[in-house]
Amino acid sequence: RWERALLWGVLVVAWETAWGQLHYSIPEEMPKGSFVGNVATDLGLQLPALGDSGVRILDKGRKQYFALYGKTGHLVTAERIDREQLCESVQQCVLRCEMIVKGEIKIYGVEVKITDINDNDPSFREAEKELRLSETTAPGSRFPLPGAHDPDSGQNSVQSYELSGDEHFSLAVQTGPGGDQRPELVLVKTLDREAAAFHELVLRASDGGEPARTGTARIRVAVLDANDNAPVFSQAEYTVRVPEDVPVGSTLVTVTATDPDEGLNGHSKFSLQKVSIKASQIFHLDPETGAITLVRSLDFEEGDSYEMEVQAEDGGGLSDTAKFVITVTDVNDNAPQISVQSALTEISEDAPSGTVSTPPGVRFPLGSGRDPDIGTNSIQNYQLTPNSFFSLVVRESPDGTKQPELVLEKSLDREKQRNHNLILTAVDGGDPVRSGTAQIKISVTDANDNTPIFTKEVYKVQMLENLPEGSLAFQVKATDSDEGTNADITYSFSDISNRARQLFTLDSRTGDVKIKGSLDYEEGKHYEAMVEGKDGGGLSAHAKVHIDIIDVNDNAPTL
Repeated sequence: RWERALLWGVLVVAWETAWGQLHYSIPEEMPKGSFVGNVATDLGLQLPALGDSGVRILDKGRKQYFALYGKTGHLVTAERIDREQLCESVQQCVLRCEMIVKGEIKIYGVEVKITDINDNDPSFREAEKELRLSETTAPGSRFPLPGAHDPDSGQNSVQSYELSGDEHFSLAVQTGPGGDQRPELVLVKTLDREAAAFHELVLRASDGGEPARTGTARIRVAVLDANDNAPVFSQAEYTVRVPEDVPVGSTLVTVTATDPDEGLNGHSKFSLQKVSIKASQIFHLDPETGAITLVRSLDFEEGDSYEMEVQAEDGGGLSDTAKFVITVTDVNDNAPQISVQSALTEISEDAPSGTVSTPPGVRFPLGSGRDPDIGTNSIQNYQLTPNSFFSLVVRESPDGTKQPELVLEKSLDREKQRNHNLILTAVDGGDPVRSGTAQIKISVTDANDNTPIFTKEVYKVQMLENLPEGSLAFQVKATDSDEGTNADITYSFSDISNRARQLFTLDSRTGDVKIKGSLDYEEGKHYEAMVEGKDGGGLSAHAKVHIDIIDVNDNAPTL
């Protein structure tokens, strides 16, 4: 530590006794290794004394901007130097360093002045600036504009401004207290927002370098509106023809009005004037869009024309009016209506093909249908839903009316299909065609075309001889696909011996066979009978019954 303190003491003494100081000047942005000055010559030092270990450069700062070539004695830049970065707010940019010659124990001060070069363009803090001026602003009015900044100094800084744009504006430049230039925008011609809502200008700043550098800012002047224009409708009269069946909610027409003003002064609201109570209930005018919509159905028979007045008024109270006329045209808007909505008819399943079937007491002539339209728009024909059992014949009466008749085309089978649902349609001749329908439900009534069928062809039964009287021995069962009385089956013995008839009884409704006498194996081991099942229509079926009596030990041996 004492050696370091001694060295600093020697350096302080040497600094106090050092003679001479070197001054150099170089432009900024020179490449690394650029020549600054010949230190050996300027200090009168011998080159051998400037060996690599004989001289040291001490920069007064964190960075070392200079280096010394000992073999040549030249002071050079150690890196590229940016004057604006080092001396942003200093007019004179000077870098200082110290050079120590160890052999002589001397310290020499070196000052290097960094001169400016024109390496920066003038720039504006805001590349785009918008000014909002009323179209009533008086000519001669002035408005300050943003100034440009150039980090260069002297002649290389901002020297002049110029404005390009249109004839409404000019540029004035004022000199500030510090000598800085302050640009101002001057209005030289009256503004008209409806002619030009915006004015695009370019402010250009130039420095005094050679060549000169420039920077620009875009100045946009937005002209604010004054309410000096009234709304104007696009048409003096709006005439619309609409069919009477136009859907509710449809937009019939949209009235438009233009106002060259802006904001509330250019925003028009619409209203209906001189409108009847009836029309006000049918039509609605949107005050914002001008759309006239239908809020209630039109009917040509109730009204074929409506007339009203429409007003457009802007936010400043100026207005315009237009006439609005709606003509309603007649269309085929009524569908045929068949007065009988549903009819029920019954047809026996054994009805012969080709029979004309008509609902009892109900017919479907044209007169039973109703269509308020006339001519070809009235009922012209009838149609029947396609099916394989029925067809439709339409006969025309002398007065021109048409009578639909239902024709059976093939035999019916109730057991396969009990009901036939048909749709009768009345069709008019309008464009588009309209129609009305009625449902015809035909129920097929039963014919006794099915015989009963026993569940078994032969009933084989075994029973003990000691069964008590009244016991259920067995049951015969037959089914019939018909319905009603045609399906009611009555049971009876059609062929039975007298002995068997004394022992067994058959219930005619249920088919239950019960024991009514004492069974004895020793007196009769087997019995046979024929059972008949007859439906209410007289058709019958037969089944055999075979009964075996089983012996029980009911007798003691005898000698």
